[in-house]
Amino acid sequence: MRRKTTEEYIEIICLLERQEGRAQTGRIAEAIDVKPPSVTEMLRKLEQEGLIVYESYAGATLTPAGEEMARDLQRRHRTFADLLELLGVEGETAETDACQFEHHVSPETMERLRLFLEFLSKSPDGRRCLAAFGEFQKHER
Repeated sequence: MRRKTTEEYIEIICLLERQEGRAQTGRIAEAIDVKPPSVTEMLRKLEQEGLIVYESYAGATLTPAGEEMARDLQRRHRTFADLLELLGVEGETAETDACQFEHHVSPETMERLRLFLEFLSKSPDGRRCLAAFGEFQKHER
């Protein structure tokens, strides 16, 4: 099973569970544009991995391990979206691009990016750097 696919399923299950109480197979299939039998097959694999609890005709809910994976994905997404927005990327584009980046980065790189964003937002040097970059962008456009 490809990691990206697992992550995509965990993300949509988390979203649907929050919205509807559980993630039904048909709703997952609609959200990620796959056939319901493929969703059922993946749900069974995710259950074997201990990431979800799956009941035929009722749907899926995340286990604590699945919830932790979903939280990690949300943190990665937020880190990338925040970085892109700091660079001046418009909100919707930043969100879309963050969805792509979050699946293709090592934990080491994620930690460095998180620390860099913290530096930019909390240190006087980081804030000065952001201000200088903002001025630079104005002149380069």
